[in-house]
Amino acid sequence: MRLPGIGGPPGRRRPWLAGLLALAVTGLGHVYLRRWARALGWFAATFAAVLVLVPPEVVEAINTGGPVGDPLSALPPVFVVLASAVDAYLLARRHNDALERERHAVGAAAGGDDAARSGDAADGEAPSCPNCGKELDADLDFCPWCTTELPRAGPNGPDPDGADR
Repeated sequence: MRLPGIGGPPGRRRPWLAGLLALAVTGLGHVYLRRWARALGWFAATFAAVLVLVPPEVVEAINTGGPVGDPLSALPPVFVVLASAVDAYLLARRHNDALERERHAVGAAAGGDDAARSGDAADGEAPSCPNCGKELDADLDFCPWCTTELPRAGPNGPDPDGADR
């Protein structure tokens, strides 16, 4: 079963997931993107917004579950969290765009623009699994998605005798 947006090519990131994680916990979307310093920065910005911009009595009321006198005074950290989610989403999109440009550049260098645009696995493009059709890492001898064992090719293609050179 192939779900849309699940199990994309290696190295791709899901922008919607990065944004959702950043909404759940500030900085978690950036951790998913492996942007450690940026994750720490967004977490620190949210913490600083609470310390500096939210009055202590509002923080106390939220912690104890009591009534908040002015709910608008608790909004600054919410805006920081929303900005973090948008940043994580845009970073993931930019990351995917850069991977796509790199894939097209490698495909164009290996076999022209037509080979880069086609869905066929040409030189420079990641091969796809014959069983599930998902892109594969060239270093593996099995599909990480469906665990199908893959035949290994030597430097000049598959060996007709079936033995590696």
